[in-house]
Amino acid sequence: MPKQRLSVVVTRRLPEAVETRLSELFDVRLRHDDTPMSRQQLADAMKDADVLVPTLSDKIDANLIAQSGEQLKLIANYGAGVDHIDVASARQRGVLVSNTPGVSADDTADMALALILGVTRRVGEGVQRMQSGEWDGWAPTALLGGRVSGKRLGILGMGRVGTAVARRAQACGMQIHYHNRRRLRPEIEAQYEATYWESLDQMLARMDVVSVNCPHTPSTFHLLNARRLKLMKPGSVMINTSRGEVIDENAMVRLLKSGEIAGAGLDVYEHGHEVHPDLLGHPNVVLMPHMGSATVEGRIEMGEKVLINIKTFDDGHRPPDLVVPAML
Repeated sequence: MPKQRLSVVVTRRLPEAVETRLSELFDVRLRHDDTPMSRQQLADAMKDADVLVPTLSDKIDANLIAQSGEQLKLIANYGAGVDHIDVASARQRGVLVSNTPGVSADDTADMALALILGVTRRVGEGVQRMQSGEWDGWAPTALLGGRVSGKRLGILGMGRVGTAVARRAQACGMQIHYHNRRRLRPEIEAQYEATYWESLDQMLARMDVVSVNCPHTPSTFHLLNARRLKLMKPGSVMINTSRGEVIDENAMVRLLKSGEIAGAGLDVYEHGHEVHPDLLGHPNVVLMPHMGSATVEGRIEMGEKVLINIKTFDDGHRPPDLVVPAML
């Protein structure tokens, strides 16, 4: 008798190649309306499925997990971050959680560099001037920005994405500094000519650009609070392509408005897709709609990792990208 295929529920539209392969391998229910599932829809899916494939827009908390059916055994997250999933509650209920680490490191680092250049060279203002038809020719003092070569870049979180940012910034002539939970090995520091700061406060006070590349965990929530943000130099720039919750957004907005921080380039926001109204239209701020991992290649690779995690689990083995609470 052939083995019964796993029941898999996918919560958002995925690249066509990924959806096709999922359909070939499993009894899959795809999301044809490209909007987030409601909480009730998530609850219903978790009661019926063997495997749930959520994205970062799905809040899988302890209450939802408690309502899940006995057959739910794997939450195969489409994405690296799992702060939207209560991993500890899932494990207590016997549900494994996997993710897709490493896939989007280069793509996210590309976005970080784009934001660094976009803010320091006032790209957003230039685009706005051209699109509004207000440009009346070159002028010696028009839209003067700053040179990135020689500037100090402070990277908060020197993991896969942080090191990819360092590699790109180093090629632009920036000086690499970083703060991390653990100091990197000497040979890695030498590769990037990177200076380690044990004190985050001291690093912030000396950087021209700060790039946030750490995950959102209870210990990193508002890690850049009002006190720490005030340590930054008046001409400095804040870049965030990681998680919005790491920065106290209200405090950052106040400092931007008062000129105590020169600018910001943001791809993520403290309250998800709700952007602080005072950031909209701010001349020294470049805002992106969470596009850090938005490449065709990256999204397909993420899907391939999801497929491998589910298939490995279906074959009776530990998913290669298993997430455990101790990792968070």
